[in-house]
Amino acid sequence: MRNWKAWVAGAIMSVGLSTSVQAADKEITLCWAAWDPANALAELSKDFTAQSGIKMKFEFVPWTNFADRFLNELNSKGKLCDLLIGDSQWIGGGATYGHYVKLNDFFDKEGISMDDFAPATVNAYSTWPKGTPNYYALPAMGDALGWVYRKDWFARPEIRAEFKKKYGRELGAPQTWTELKEVAQFFQGREIDGKKVYGAAIYTERGSEGITMGVTSALYAWGFKYENTPGKYDMEGAVNSPEAVEALEFYKSLYDCCTPPGHSDAYMVANLDAYKSGQVAMQMNWFAFFPGIAKDEAVGGDKSGFFVNPKQKVAASTLGGQGISVVSYSDKKDLALQYIKWFANPKVQAKWWSLGGYSCHNAVLGAPDFPKSTPFAADFLKAMAGVKDFWQEPIYAELLQSMQKRIHNYVVAGKGTAKEALDKIIKDWTESFQDDGKL
Repeated sequence: MRNWKAWVAGAIMSVGLSTSVQAADKEITLCWAAWDPANALAELSKDFTAQSGIKMKFEFVPWTNFADRFLNELNSKGKLCDLLIGDSQWIGGGATYGHYVKLNDFFDKEGISMDDFAPATVNAYSTWPKGTPNYYALPAMGDALGWVYRKDWFARPEIRAEFKKKYGRELGAPQTWTELKEVAQFFQGREIDGKKVYGAAIYTERGSEGITMGVTSALYAWGFKYENTPGKYDMEGAVNSPEAVEALEFYKSLYDCCTPPGHSDAYMVANLDAYKSGQVAMQMNWFAFFPGIAKDEAVGGDKSGFFVNPKQKVAASTLGGQGISVVSYSDKKDLALQYIKWFANPKVQAKWWSLGGYSCHNAVLGAPDFPKSTPFAADFLKAMAGVKDFWQEPIYAELLQSMQKRIHNYVVAGKGTAKEALDKIIKDWTESFQDDGKL
């Protein structure tokens, strides 16, 4: 007969072990990029833990390693991430390859309506195929490419007078790319407070996505389209249209005339550094960084102003931002879904905005006081009303690297012409889509 004392001791140990395992199980890991909005989300998520008892762990990776780190994690079916805030371009692969949990049934069960979120963010961050009500993420972080300028420099009477004499208009936030270049040329090489300054910090980085995000901000303003017919992959005459050629030539001319020395491989951080150190009059960067700029000791407050991406032929902005998805390989999908439900709450979304995140919820964006809630809120609304995104195809990374190479070779290295660069992109993309069975 089994010793009853040993049996009781074993039972107690078993109970203790079970409790310990359950406690450990009440913890989920959220993966994202390492930047200010991630810190804001970590702060916000303390409320989720307080309400649910579910602890949060965070895996935040610098943007330079973000895609490699988490795409490898997904492709290897890893279990590190229970929740992942992945780039908008990942949604196609996340859905097609089974990386993300389809959320339709969960949304229906919990009464979460995608009609409560800005349409552009739902389309870009949540749906696959595009234009269908198949949801693989909840819009989490609205973002677009915008601009920041040294408002204090623009306000100086002697600078204003000289600018008006030269260009016949008041110096202010540029409304068109033509005006932006004029402002950049005006400041290029100028001495301010005993220091030589430059016109604009723009994206030129080749390794990940930088120069593509920068160039598309010009391309979209010239009316650029990836296809003549949506879904047909008929790129000839669209990608290399006369307007696209003109836009690419313009971006190169801006790089040649008006950037700081050595600004040949610059993305988010490099632009921030150039601006905060007082090197440049303007910088392009994601709206996500604007709360930090507004609070910065060196350039915050009245020293900086913000403006939406300038129009040229049309008003348009390069889309940034991400949706939050439940990773299908997680062993804690039920807990992760609880987080999604909590995060979708309008009150939580309002606090998310107040902490420096960018809510996509209509209750926040449509509030009467929202446009005046920050110095950049009104421009954020304008930007999100006209955002355009890169390919969201499952093979987007291959498409992106081709564009990075061709555009950098032309804009920075000065190889060939704009038309030749765009023609080569079409050739590369055609081969990629053929290999993927789309053509």
